[in-house]
Amino acid sequence: MKFNRILAVAVVAVTVLFITSCARKVTRVSTDQTIDISGNWNNSDSRMVADELTGKILGASWVGDHQEAHQGKKPVVIVGMVQNKSHEHIEAETFVKDIESSFLQSQKVRLVQGGAKRNELRAEKADQQTNASTTSMKRFGLENGADYILQGSINSIVDAHKRNKVVYYQVNLELTNIQTNEVVWIGEKKIAKTVKN
Repeated sequence: MKFNRILAVAVVAVTVLFITSCARKVTRVSTDQTIDISGNWNNSDSRMVADELTGKILGASWVGDHQEAHQGKKPVVIVGMVQNKSHEHIEAETFVKDIESSFLQSQKVRLVQGGAKRNELRAEKADQQTNASTTSMKRFGLENGADYILQGSINSIVDAHKRNKVVYYQVNLELTNIQTNEVVWIGEKKIAKTVKN
């Protein structure tokens, strides 16, 4: 009987010790801090690539060429599809938002909405045609048309042997004149990461 009681107390003590040693600890960190736990594409990669490529896009000659041909007007850009062709799930929309944010902060181009958000805006305009007053209703046919579209892809190559792995990411972007279909800029950014298990 005494042995059973001692055994029960020992089991409870071991269980409590195990549970407390496995407790999860969460620490808040700065979103600007680079933390790479898995070696996969992360928010730091997205931000770094977007900033670097946007800087290259805006530093290229097409901006000046456009302004010279259009009485100094800023080019209007739409960010189109960036396809994830990598080996892992990457939410390309966060990368697109990083690019759009960099464009807006530069104030060198004007940015228009694309994709699903543009469709939502048009649906709101359509709704206003019957539900808003004539003085506040927004009319169709007054959108800023984009001069250029930015499109691209995120690719990856994995080289692994036993417990070591190298992951190469390559982001390719192309900027195309919508009127002429002329590609006015092409750029890429590569990232390599080693992972040891």
